Amino acid sequence: MHDKLSTSALAKSRNQESKALFTLLKRAGYISWHESSWLLTDIGHRFGGDYVDSEKYGRFIVWPSNLVIDETLISDSTLTATQLGEHFALPAKKINLLLSELGWIKRDDSQWKATAIGLRAGARLRKDKQNNSEFVVWHPSVLRHARLKQSVIEFKGHDAEAHSTEKSFSSFRQKFAAKHRTLDGHYVQSKGELIIDNWLYMAGVVHAYQRQLPIEQDVVSDFYLPQGKVYLQYWGSDSDVADDRTVEHTRALYHEHGLSLIEVFPDDIQNLDELLPKKLKPFGIKAY
Repeated sequence: MHDKLSTSALAKSRNQESKALFTLLKRAGYISWHESSWLLTDIGHRFGGDYVDSEKYGRFIVWPSNLVIDETLISDSTLTATQLGEHFALPAKKINLLLSELGWIKRDDSQWKATAIGLRAGARLRKDKQNNSEFVVWHPSVLRHARLKQSVIEFKGHDAEAHSTEKSFSSFRQKFAAKHRTLDGHYVQSKGELIIDNWLYMAGVVHAYQRQLPIEQDVVSDFYLPQGKVYLQYWGSDSDVADDRTVEHTRALYHEHGLSLIEVFPDDIQNLDELLPKKLKPFGIKAY
């Protein structure tokens, strides 16, 4: 038996109408209604929300019996890109580019569309009644999202590590010193990563190194390819190969958040010319 309660069961334990609790959780940004079902957001997950899969009821959200609802997050208003820009002192166009780089929105013809991970971060879809099109707005909780704040700091050229409250990220950099210099000036941690980075550079594939995932947890990917919104993970180092448990845990994390992942193993390093073009093609990235 799961030790957490469904929203309806939690409402009952609090002598509250289920509909009222669903509405309150939505107003606080813990859940979002999308395509006829409730989605758990990053904020909701942070406060203990989780999914349970049932043969009888399908997938539904469960909560700690002592769930705390942060009253400072409760809001009926949403924010446009322009309003986000006003908060971060950036033009709306730059905000949309940052949101796109995070993978939270994507361009569809002439409109921005929210992605699955964007919905988790606080995106809401609204209808334009005049032309019957959708546009993206944001729950105010997105202003607290660690990844968005970090991206803004980095974009503005501030010392991102000095502004970070996440000590684990600083510890990560100290533990895994990057000592190999690539052709494009990156410093990477292993010869395998050096070969991959040089391959991407010579193939004209834009890439970031050691990019944090656009989620609340502090997780770093080896490479991020913004053109295809795909992450590339190398399962090796100069002295060891990643253990199966680490590989499976990381795969599960990417899957949970709907993030695309390309995996490269030490045995693949000598065959990148054959391997990577095939792996990149499904994401719209052309390489020789």
